[in-house]
Amino acid sequence: MSVSPSSNAQAAREVLAARLGELRRDAELTGHELAVRCGWSPAKSSRVERAKTPASDADIRAWCKACGAEDQAADLVAANRQADQMYAHWKKLHRHGMRRSQEEMVPLYERTRHFRVYCSNVIPGMLQTEAYAATLLATIAAFQGTPDDSASAAASRVERSRVVHEGDHRFALLMEETVLRYRIGDEETMAGQLGYLLAVMALPNVSLGVIPFTARRRVWPLEAFYLFDNRRASVELLTAAVNVSAPSEIAVYSKAFSELTKIAVYGADARALITEAISSLR
Repeated sequence: MSVSPSSNAQAAREVLAARLGELRRDAELTGHELAVRCGWSPAKSSRVERAKTPASDADIRAWCKACGAEDQAADLVAANRQADQMYAHWKKLHRHGMRRSQEEMVPLYERTRHFRVYCSNVIPGMLQTEAYAATLLATIAAFQGTPDDSASAAASRVERSRVVHEGDHRFALLMEETVLRYRIGDEETMAGQLGYLLAVMALPNVSLGVIPFTARRRVWPLEAFYLFDNRRASVELLTAAVNVSAPSEIAVYSKAFSELTKIAVYGADARALITEAISSLR
């Protein structure tokens, strides 16, 4: 049974409330003392800490200031704003098929100027050919038991990816060499997909790195994640997408991406790995 969005949001708010309670206790304040510092009634501080009353951004900032923890306010405010969409189950997102979820991402893609993407399992979505995307999405629908609209969803994914070729967008993309070897579809589909990588990596706004099998690891292989400017990180798990907006967490993903770039190869070396993968299809 899938968890409802409202229960996910409430769970996120309870985590936030628990963190606020920790800050109060670390500051050695009673609930009454905190309320006095914030100019609230004691009942309000109690309701906030028990997640009975949702805290506003201003409430969180006042709470952190009262506890001498202003440095934590930005993360907690970001978590509060993301409570309704922090954890999105794929089956819930795909309950009517996958085309809609592709289209809903278009505004985010259009306003993002700098994409940083790491993939350890499949070709990044914005670099997928329609044939590759259709095969992958059909497999996902079958596994999830959700409606299979893979053909139209793949077309929408390709349309969404026009940002690679249009507008003022920059792309830094990393993938493990294993991604080049995983057979998503038949030989023709894979050959077309790998050939497209060779073409798109020549674009001036695209940096495509491949982490070889033989790389001396500075960072272990991670789950796929997408960084949209410095505003949001989207992490892809088996059951859900986790959307992160807390500055400190985005900074961790940025650090991981930076470290992964150091073990990737680019240019002629990356093209050689892709060409080898194409040759292995024969």
